[in-house]
Amino acid sequence: MKNERYEFAKEVYAQAGVDTDAAIKALSDVRISIHCWQGDDVGGFENSGALSGGIAATGNYPGKARDAKELMADLDLALSLIPGTHKINIHAMYAITDGKQVSRDKLEPKHFAKWVEYAKARGLGLDINPTLFSHPLAASGLTLSHPSESIRKFWIDHCIAMRKVGEYFGKELGIPCVNNVWIPDGYKDVPADRMGPRARLKDSLDQIFAEKIDKRYLVDTVESKVFGIGVESYTVGSHEFYMNYAAKNDVLCLLDNGHFHPTEVVSDKIPSMLLFSDKVALHVTRGVRWDSDHVVLFDDETREIAKEIVRCDALDRVLIGLDFFDASINRVAAWVTGVRNMQKSLLYALLMPHDKLRKLQDEGRFTRLMVMNEELKAYPFGDVWAAFCKQHKVLPRENWLNTVEQYEKDVLGLRI
Repeated sequence: MKNERYEFAKEVYAQAGVDTDAAIKALSDVRISIHCWQGDDVGGFENSGALSGGIAATGNYPGKARDAKELMADLDLALSLIPGTHKINIHAMYAITDGKQVSRDKLEPKHFAKWVEYAKARGLGLDINPTLFSHPLAASGLTLSHPSESIRKFWIDHCIAMRKVGEYFGKELGIPCVNNVWIPDGYKDVPADRMGPRARLKDSLDQIFAEKIDKRYLVDTVESKVFGIGVESYTVGSHEFYMNYAAKNDVLCLLDNGHFHPTEVVSDKIPSMLLFSDKVALHVTRGVRWDSDHVVLFDDETREIAKEIVRCDALDRVLIGLDFFDASINRVAAWVTGVRNMQKSLLYALLMPHDKLRKLQDEGRFTRLMVMNEELKAYPFGDVWAAFCKQHKVLPRENWLNTVEQYEKDVLGLRI
């Protein structure tokens, strides 16, 4: 039976020079890296106590995953409601060690074998992050830039271990693993020495990345931040530091759109980064006045990020991951909402006549450019999204929430 609404939408977009079938196909090929830590409020499996490193998950909604089995079950439900096939992004503190205490600097691929088994069975990729927070040796707020050589060595060894885990993921799954280094290092008040900590960080990174690993298996990234709780005055791993380090050392910059000044937008940075780097990595989040990691919405900046990826013909050059954690709402619903909104934003961008709009800009026809951009907002985007969801056998509109609410009643609500 013909989908009359989609056929109408297809015709409307065709008049603007857009092929909706091609847009759906392009989106179907995009893997988004879904962060596991939304499912348990960045708790991990170490039972190491409270979060630290300027990270805060607020709220106490019932049903938090308490172990690997529950976290994977919750992810399965989320994946069943998200179109397409994606990746799972995990932190080192989600190692599955069968109850044994394993120091972070001693972690090995075998401690992540169950994640590989999980991913293989579902056709997923895996990404990895060393965990340089919520640990006694990070309590001072310094890790890879710490003045103590022994503390730095612990964290260097941890990061090296995670690169080996990432290589293992890439080899086992046949999908390159993104290994992302983010550190919380900085000072609450004005520092007496800005260069010294950065020199130590540079040396630490040089040691971490000394071994060359085939990029078919591992993609190394470094993630900056403008400030954090407790390090308001100075962040060692600033954007300028990492952008220069990445350019000189054949690693990628990872841009988290919550890690910049509120008046900065990552969407504007993407084209510049792509001019000088083969690839760019993203953590898409939603900062409310600061790096608050709210659930990603179908909002202006998410759409602008997506538009720049598509305009730059960079769907295969921008590695898209998400990073948010909200403990005040149903955690599975948060995952589904955030990922689907990233996909909606990409589809919205794929349904724009970029060549036509670019020509209007180059010809200085700014009135028509403004009008076209505004009228496109009322095009039947929702019907194309519904067709995309139908193709991937998931519900297109809010009815998916009924499944999550039933799961909450049957499963999440029983977790005490």
